[in-house]
Amino acid sequence: MINRRKTLTVQIGNLSLGSAYPIRIQSMTDTPTADVEATSAQTRALIAAGSELVRWTVNDHEAALGAAEAIRRLRAEGILTPIIGDFHFNGHTLLTKNPQTAKLLDKYRINPGNVGKGRLHDDNFAQIVKIAVDNGKAVRIGVNWGSLDQELLTECMDANAKSTQPKDFSDVTREAMVQSALRSAEYALKLGLPKEKLILSVKMSVLQDMVAVYQRLAQECDFALHLGLTEAGADLKGAVSSAAALSILLQQGIGDTIRVSLTPEPNVPRSKEVEVCKEILQSMGFRYFAPSVTSCPGCGRTSSNYFQYLAQDINNHIKLKMPLWQKQHPGVEQMKIAVMGCVVNGPGESRHADIGISLPGASEKPIAPVYMDGKEYKTLKGEHIKEEFIDILENYIKEKYK
Repeated sequence: MINRRKTLTVQIGNLSLGSAYPIRIQSMTDTPTADVEATSAQTRALIAAGSELVRWTVNDHEAALGAAEAIRRLRAEGILTPIIGDFHFNGHTLLTKNPQTAKLLDKYRINPGNVGKGRLHDDNFAQIVKIAVDNGKAVRIGVNWGSLDQELLTECMDANAKSTQPKDFSDVTREAMVQSALRSAEYALKLGLPKEKLILSVKMSVLQDMVAVYQRLAQECDFALHLGLTEAGADLKGAVSSAAALSILLQQGIGDTIRVSLTPEPNVPRSKEVEVCKEILQSMGFRYFAPSVTSCPGCGRTSSNYFQYLAQDINNHIKLKMPLWQKQHPGVEQMKIAVMGCVVNGPGESRHADIGISLPGASEKPIAPVYMDGKEYKTLKGEHIKEEFIDILENYIKEKYK
């Protein structure tokens, strides 16, 4: 059992976030927010995939107007998922000139590295925070090392140069990231933002740097933390890098909401980053979204590729049936299924699962024993093993998850 780091609870629209609640999944659209149809459609798809918060870019007046209209449409459809406005450079102006958008958004994201320089930095930051206070909105102060406050970094570098034991550039940068988050949080509180309305993040794109800054930040405050490895990359690289970084911190009890930032790929839905988040949380035992399938990797003993197709078919069957199972069979998401390819680990893995099948390997009899709740239930053979196993699976679910 992993003990979560204790944090305050933040209410974002109809969603509660913090250590007393499940680790939340969020995502971000990549549509122009001024395009109400495209943004609404992608938001629906992300929510359907399991995103519990969705963030939109609000970068100009047209985007602000589009955000307000899209939220109105979603709410009219009964979709209450919190919507976050992502502001850079001109958030203070956009929120001031678009009070309806400020009212309808559930949370504002502020990047303290690009709200302005010198006196304007504090003035612009204060303007956004005061609008959040007036509207009762939550705020994420999101520090990114690609847009780190250069004046603060210079201050940290100057102090380091005068130190009798100066640190290297990487460590000073990490310290500047933490200080940017904490100083901004302190200023937001001074401006009247309730502590229970504040979330922090310190995103970096190098895994060890990202882990280190979150560990430091976690020790310095009790604010809820949004985790993410920024600019993680595409496809396998992005998914693996994000999983590695997030898992280290989650294992230490750090993190209250996560996002996997994948570079978009042609013809690949944006919801892929939500699916990766779900797999991370389920593999670590934090949350469960669908039955898990343990399947054989194959070796010289697996004389056919039938186990590969069966594992794929079972996973596809789960995806197809899960919306119905969720309604009719509560608890089914924690079920474990095994699809194995030979006698070495097949029977053992199948017994450890709720239900499992051990397909025949090289030199084995052409039979497939099925195991249920640790005991051998039935032996299948012939041309319709897949169909028979799926029938057994469906009946098992109906009986066990009533």
